[in-house]
Amino acid sequence: MKPEKMRSIGVLWSGDHLFEGTVETLEMLRSKGKQVVFVTNNSTKSRADYKKKLESMGIPASEDEVFGSSYSAAIYISRILSLPPTQKTVFVLGESGIETELDSESIPHIGGTDPAYNRIIEPSDYTSIASGQALDPSVGVVLAGLDFHLNYLKLAYAFAYLQRGAKFFATNMDTTLPSAGSLFPGGGAISAPLTAMMGGEKPMAFGKPSQAMMDAIEGKFKFDRKKACMVGDRLDTDIRFGIEGGLGGTLCVLTGVTKSEKEWEGEGKEVVPTAWVKQLGDLRG
Repeated sequence: MKPEKMRSIGVLWSGDHLFEGTVETLEMLRSKGKQVVFVTNNSTKSRADYKKKLESMGIPASEDEVFGSSYSAAIYISRILSLPPTQKTVFVLGESGIETELDSESIPHIGGTDPAYNRIIEPSDYTSIASGQALDPSVGVVLAGLDFHLNYLKLAYAFAYLQRGAKFFATNMDTTLPSAGSLFPGGGAISAPLTAMMGGEKPMAFGKPSQAMMDAIEGKFKFDRKKACMVGDRLDTDIRFGIEGGLGGTLCVLTGVTKSEKEWEGEGKEVVPTAWVKQLGDLRG
């Protein structure tokens, strides 16, 4: 398999540990004329943040080579979504990565990392939210991503805006986040309470495996899908993303969520990678 573009996410490092052979493998791919694009569902970091992280690991990269779920959402809101002129503000459940990408598209936003929302709900909040006095009438979108400071007050505001007709979006629907050799709540766990509150209504998501993200990537890089390969460590997001996107191939590495080829073996399995290796560095041969 000789992909025109190699998409890598969740396969380069774990925490601050860079997997053996990663830098050399990326250099080898680039030397053969392959374009590398780093696609991530992590909404907590901006493209600029990831560029710094990659370079700190010894991996040369530009912001244009990074495509995250926060950026994907910002592109959709600013360039595709048609909102009333008086409802252009986004209420954010998430970290600074979302805010930075919204700023890059000049999208007004509230919530997020604003200290005013990072507190315990007070009795007066119930009255002011219920009456609408505390609500910003310009909010037309609720955007949920991984939020390390999620609290009842933020959920109450988000639910109130949704009840008033705001669009319900999520950067991604990952239920878990791999870190430190274990699993923690992921971005999808942040929007899940709102889904329950809204009677099962799920948000429109912009991270893998959403094809809204694939379409946005294709629109930016103008690549031939049949000559591209998706590399990932997670079957339900990475590999499904590549399969449903009609890419020429998918490559699963066993350095993340997926630990063994036995996870896709057997009859009736819907998500089966084209190939697999233990880690990205094995591509060196």
